[in-house]
Amino acid sequence: MTLAQTRLDELWDFADAPASERRLREAAAQETDAATRAELETQVARALGLQERFAEADAVLDRVSIDEAAVAARAALERGRLRNSAGDAEAAVPYFLAAVDAASGIAFLQVDALHMLAIAEPDQAEEWTAAALAVLDGVDDPRTLRWRVSLHNNAGWRLFDAERVADAISEFERAWDAATRWGTPQQVQWADEALAEARAAL
Repeated sequence: MTLAQTRLDELWDFADAPASERRLREAAAQETDAATRAELETQVARALGLQERFAEADAVLDRVSIDEAAVAARAALERGRLRNSAGDAEAAVPYFLAAVDAASGIAFLQVDALHMLAIAEPDQAEEWTAAALAVLDGVDDPRTLRWRVSLHNNAGWRLFDAERVADAISEFERAWDAATRWGTPQQVQWADEALAEARAAL
């Protein structure tokens, strides 16, 4: 992966997509490495998608030069996210599958794609989540291992909604453990809140 996820973390604020878009555009404009610039452009498209500017986002992706595996994976991921956000999960799935293939050997992006498949195909969510966790079994990078927080948290809420509260608590406990090891303070807070809600329901 040409673009370090830690650098993207500095540019992204998912609570403020317009500001993130501006930072990402500026970073892309200043970037001299073509592959890194292309990855940044895929994130501009993601920021546009979060603002429901779907046609603009697709247009940005149309202009991305896909010469590297990481760029191909990110472009496919963002095409899928755009369609999923627009309410067409069925159209999103082929893009997420393409992202899984393109990201072979790039654990962070492969797990991202598998986690999106679990969202887009809820009937197969357990299988996609298991596949994502299997990828993480061979990883030692703390930033990549942070995915365990989201994977277990999402699994916990699926089980909670299915009224499998005891199983949900087990997943939330795993999410809490991952959050305290690799997550952000915000993720630890969310994990605490999820556990409290599930234990109260039990």
